[in-house]
Amino acid sequence: MIGHAEKAAPFAANEPRAHWHDQALWFVRLKRDRQAESIPEWEALREAAAAIKAHTLSRIADYLEEFERNAHANGIQVHWARDAAEHNAIVHRILADRGITRLVKSKSMLTEECHLNPYLEARGIEVTDTDLGERIVQLRHEPPSHIVLPAIHLKKEDIGELFHKELGTAKDASDPKYLTEAARAHLRQKFMAAQAGLTGVNFAIAETGGFVVCTNEGNADMGTSLPPVHIACMGFEKIVPRAKDLGVFLRLLARSATGQPVTTYTTHFHGPMRGGELHVVIVDNGRSAILGQETFRRSLSCIRCGACMNTCPVFRRSGGYSYGYIVPGPIGSLLAPLRDPSQFASLPFASSLCGSCSDVCPVSIDLHHELYAFRQKLVENKTVPLFKRMAMAVMTYVLARTWAYSLAGRLMRWTMPRLPRALVYGPWNPWGRQRELPPMPRQSFRDLMKHDLNNEEPK
Repeated sequence: MIGHAEKAAPFAANEPRAHWHDQALWFVRLKRDRQAESIPEWEALREAAAAIKAHTLSRIADYLEEFERNAHANGIQVHWARDAAEHNAIVHRILADRGITRLVKSKSMLTEECHLNPYLEARGIEVTDTDLGERIVQLRHEPPSHIVLPAIHLKKEDIGELFHKELGTAKDASDPKYLTEAARAHLRQKFMAAQAGLTGVNFAIAETGGFVVCTNEGNADMGTSLPPVHIACMGFEKIVPRAKDLGVFLRLLARSATGQPVTTYTTHFHGPMRGGELHVVIVDNGRSAILGQETFRRSLSCIRCGACMNTCPVFRRSGGYSYGYIVPGPIGSLLAPLRDPSQFASLPFASSLCGSCSDVCPVSIDLHHELYAFRQKLVENKTVPLFKRMAMAVMTYVLARTWAYSLAGRLMRWTMPRLPRALVYGPWNPWGRQRELPPMPRQSFRDLMKHDLNNEEPK
């Protein structure tokens, strides 16, 4: 099993690109801050969103059943999937029963989670992702590296080279306007030829039986208004009780995700188009298991804004692919090991626990405390490697005893300057592969304080 640190190493080794990635995401974080500061009731909105989500999760079965009843009354066909395999089979059956072989797809992290694209393509269905970033990574045969900015790891020169190869644009062209126009012409052909459109769901409303899709490019609207069949796929946590609850979440979502006051397109669906079909596939895929864990239940409140990724110093410097899971960053570092703790045991440790992710989360998920709790869980279950458990046990003993802490400090200050570099930075010390220890101080902080209290000059 390759851990986060090993996967992050190639990304971090390319220092110019890692620095650019860091700054690009921090720019989005600053835009978010400006929007939050412009709303006097911002913290009240976060508290309201957290309360709505907590209430909804406490009665999730009731609200899902209410949604199904009202959706059926609106002419929407509702399907239930226990896992990714059932979700993919349901979508394929809908398409195959109607002889559909060309599908246009809006951004949907759930279908990425379920690996829908390769499943359908293996069965003869052409799937075209129509969000520009998603289309770019699809042409590169890569997953998205960020849930909102799927191609944030690429520069315009990378995209120019890709479009020259795949779309026939001019060689070495990197002008964003030119590349965007080429993508638009390419995607318009796909829209016109599509037989069905698939979207995700940002929010489903139990009270009305409808749902909302938020986009900035209009591709979801094109994909659901031209072909006669619309399939919407959602994890069951996307439900909210009432239509008026949307006002809280829509004010938070775009500001947290991209620093916009509102998404360019916020489209409400409350039934199929005339002569068409509308299907909603509601998916569990491990969510019930998370719901049953009181410590980590709040992670299901996530509205997939990506704000925790934009602020996380680890994500910004290691890239989305280092996480090995479709949802990276702090929230992914919870969701992935909740799904498979043995495969993703390193992710809760891919955090400085600085708390910045919790500070920016629009629904106030206490992310860094949940990550810390998961670390404890992994240690208790002995999922963490033995060497690391032993090192932490030693540190626990030392830090819990004043005499041991003072003795260890004196030994470190005396021995570290005298040890050969090869011994300090040997293969046993992975931390030192990319870091240098600071010079050892001559005196401890405790000694300096004693001198100050005694009005003595430090030696």
